[in-house]
Amino acid sequence: MEAVVVESVSKRFTLRHAHSIKEMTVRAARRQSLAERFTALDDVSFTIEQGDAVALMGLNGSGKSTLLKLISGVMRPDSGSVRVRGTVAGLIEVGAGLHPDLTGRENIYLNAAILGMSRRGTERAFDSIVDFAEIERFLDTQVKFYSSGMFMRLGFSIAVHTDPDVFLIDEALAVGDAPFQKKCLARIREHHAAGRTLVIVAHDTGTLERLCGRGLVLRQGRLVFDGNIYDAVDLMVPPADDQERARRERARREARSDEAVRTGGANPTAR
Repeated sequence: MEAVVVESVSKRFTLRHAHSIKEMTVRAARRQSLAERFTALDDVSFTIEQGDAVALMGLNGSGKSTLLKLISGVMRPDSGSVRVRGTVAGLIEVGAGLHPDLTGRENIYLNAAILGMSRRGTERAFDSIVDFAEIERFLDTQVKFYSSGMFMRLGFSIAVHTDPDVFLIDEALAVGDAPFQKKCLARIREHHAAGRTLVIVAHDTGTLERLCGRGLVLRQGRLVFDGNIYDAVDLMVPPADDQERARRERARREARSDEAVRTGGANPTAR
């Protein structure tokens, strides 16, 4: 069953070079353009099946985050169409819905509502959210006094306690310290094991290999590769020599073996 269908999608933005009357006057006197059109996505098409875990890859500015925002419904394409089956939760910007002047407790209810959770659902998940974020001691403190790590942990914890059909993640796996990252990865694996569809953006190729079976590579707004995650990683970061290629293969075999032991069967992301 198709979970996400992207058909011939293009998205353009206007880049303004002048933000004041003085700048506009100077640029006009020098016959410089005041703005230009930038194509973030150019005729991109693909389909993601329900339960798939897919990595969106590419250099900065390739269109990955724009594509996630289109899938989440935050933006609309200029041309083409995006269809999503079921509910969507987006970790496109961790903690984006947190209000600095509200306490952690108040922000849990606010951010959960933004992500589509009912009040009753939030109340059921409340203790688990607090425990996962490890902020119980500071629950009734305004989040503007939180450290950046606490702020990010709270935002991530709320998001992973939603119950979406399609889970979008943009660089959110880099939050917190190593133990918390490990806990985040475990929770994301639980979502996938439960049949959720994952679409993940991350620069850590090792993490993408562990979580995803398929990779989509974007380059200057165009889809240039759609296939096995390991081939996608090698396209993004080609092995420097035969020794590096052999090292990657050993690491991948070990990862697949560990995953098989952990899940009690074959690695579900290996293809």
